[in-house]
Amino acid sequence: MFNKLKIRCIIILIVPITFFINLLLKHSPALVERYYSNGINKSMIEALSSITGIFSISVGEFLLVILLFILVLLVIMFIISIKKGGSLNAALNIISYAAILYIFFMFLWGFNYDRLPFDKIAGLKIEKSSSRELYILCDNLISKANAIRGSLRENSKGIVIMKGDYTNIFYREKKGYEKASRIFSVLSGNYGSPKPILLSEKMTYTGITGIYMPYTGEANVNINNVDFMLPVTAAHEMAHQRGFAREDEANYIAYLCCSMHPDLDFQYSGIMLALIHSMNALAKDDIKACRELSSKYSEGVRRDLMYNREFWSKYEGKIERISSKINNNYLKANGQKEGIKSYGRMVDLLLAEYRAKKGVMQQ
Repeated sequence: MFNKLKIRCIIILIVPITFFINLLLKHSPALVERYYSNGINKSMIEALSSITGIFSISVGEFLLVILLFILVLLVIMFIISIKKGGSLNAALNIISYAAILYIFFMFLWGFNYDRLPFDKIAGLKIEKSSSRELYILCDNLISKANAIRGSLRENSKGIVIMKGDYTNIFYREKKGYEKASRIFSVLSGNYGSPKPILLSEKMTYTGITGIYMPYTGEANVNINNVDFMLPVTAAHEMAHQRGFAREDEANYIAYLCCSMHPDLDFQYSGIMLALIHSMNALAKDDIKACRELSSKYSEGVRRDLMYNREFWSKYEGKIERISSKINNNYLKANGQKEGIKSYGRMVDLLLAEYRAKKGVMQQ
C-alpha cells in the first residue's frame, strides 16, 4: 500500500517539474527546434507512427475510447469511496492518472508548442498588413481557384469531386509533403499515412475535422466532410504529426503542401482553405470589398463554397458550441495567439508569402 502511494505521489510531483521545464523552454525556441522538434521528438514520432502505421484503422481512436473509459471508471470509484468515507486513495488515483496523461503528452509532443514559429523557419516576414494587401491576396486566390476549378470533374449537382475515395486521397498526400520538404526540410520524414476516424459522422457534430493523437503518432481524419476539403484536412493533421502544434501554422503548412502537390484536385483543396480564411478576414475588415470580390467567383467555386456552408450548417448545435469552447480554451492554455495586426496567423502567413513572391518577381 505504501509503495503504491509513494509511486503515485512521485508521478504527481513530476507534473510541476514538467510544467517548469515547459516554462523554461518557451524562452529558448531555437533550442527546442534543434534538439527536441528536429531531434528527439522527430525520432519518437517516426518510430510510433511506423508501428501504428501497420494497422489500417486508427489505433489512437480506440486508445482514446479506452482512456475515457478508465477516467469514467475512476470517477465512479471516487464517488463510491466518498459514500464509504475513504475518498483520498480514489482521488489520488484520478490525479495520478491525469498526471501520467499530461506528462506523456508533453514529452511525446507537447513541447512542440515552444518551437520556432514557422515564419522564422520559412524565412517569411510577418508584419502589419494593409486592407489593400489583403484585398489583393484574396483577388489572387480567387483567380487561382477559378482557373483550377475549370479543370476538375464535378458530380450531377455541379459540386467538384476528387479523384478516388478517401483511401486514394490519403495515399496521395505524401506527394505534396515530398515536394514541400525539398524547400523546407523540417517537413520531411517517414510517417504513417492519415487514418480515417470510424466515428466520423458523430465527430462532425463537434465541428472537429481531424485529430492528431500524440500517444500513437497518428494523423486521424474525419472523413464525413466535403470532398474537396479532405486533402487539406489530412495535410493539416500531417503537419501536427511533423511536430507543428499551432493550429494556424498547421493550416498554412496544409495549404502549402497541397498547393505544391502535382495533382490539381489537391491544389484546389489547399487554395480553397486559403481563400476561405482570407475572405473571412476581409469580411471582418471591409465587408463591401468582400462582396465585390465574391462576385468574381466562377460558378463552380461559388457552388462549392455554398455546398460547404450548407454541409456544416446541418451539424451546428449545442455540441458544436461546447466543443468549440473547450478547444478554444485548450488553444489559449497552450499560448496560441494571433499575429501582429492581425488577420489571424494563417492569413498573416499567406500575406507574408505573397509579399515574398512579389519581391522575387520584381527583382
